[in-house]
Amino acid sequence: MPELPEVETVRRGLAPAMINRQIVQVEVRRKDLRFPFPSNFTHSLIGREILALRRRAKYLLVDLDDQMSLIMHLGMSGSFRIEEETLGNFIHVRNRLFAHDHVTFHLSNGQRVIYNDPRRFGFMLLIPTVEIMTHGYFSHLGVEPLSNLLNAEFLARGFHHRKTSVKSLLLDQHLIAGIGNIYACEALHEAKISPLRQGRDLVTQQGRPSAALKRLPKTIKNVLEKAISAGGSSLRDHRQTDGAMGYFQHQFKVYGRENESCYTCGAKKNISRIDQSGRSTFYCPGCQK
Repeated sequence: MPELPEVETVRRGLAPAMINRQIVQVEVRRKDLRFPFPSNFTHSLIGREILALRRRAKYLLVDLDDQMSLIMHLGMSGSFRIEEETLGNFIHVRNRLFAHDHVTFHLSNGQRVIYNDPRRFGFMLLIPTVEIMTHGYFSHLGVEPLSNLLNAEFLARGFHHRKTSVKSLLLDQHLIAGIGNIYACEALHEAKISPLRQGRDLVTQQGRPSAALKRLPKTIKNVLEKAISAGGSSLRDHRQTDGAMGYFQHQFKVYGRENESCYTCGAKKNISRIDQSGRSTFYCPGCQK
């Protein structure tokens, strides 16, 4: 599933084409994706101007001029691409699986934004903009990992007395919104923290962050920002809006590198893989303590 860097890459790719543009036509080629489309979906969008394109965790939020917002989730295999409307030529590489083009937004700038989703686990819905933060999809979400709210003191409060592994805590969307399995593994390696450690082990008896925990917010942000700069990671179905693959997978220090050498400590065949809560965790026992 696309994680925060992939969704943020998509947002940045779509923003120049969509913001301050009017939706002049909407084509919906099936009744549903993961869920049925809202009633009057196309009618509600036609003629609306796009004021902003935001991201919350792994969701895309398109704010419209009628105080409604289009909420979009990529699911397992969703992607967007941008094409030229007037000339009929592709600005970007066309996804060869065009049979899975399910929604097309025709914009006033002569471009169209096309949503492609072979597995159809993505979805779209419309809700009032003022209700987003209290909506069921968003009300439970924790802090954004790239925001100033994610700091060592925040993590200390969230980890204090918790016997849960630090890896599982990073994946807890109620605590931090948007970190997925890949980037949790990479951030813990950069912070030199074992994914097996319990959250409470990283907090002093007085509730203060340990030296190791103080490193973690910075490494989380570093890993996510590097991944966004690289266009995300192209694992399975993810593509950028121009059809290109993300390249952060070429920078993985531990993820997917079982039995390979550790780039940090130099130990040979030291990267290990374990299962935690049904997820594969990759780490180096030599330098992650």
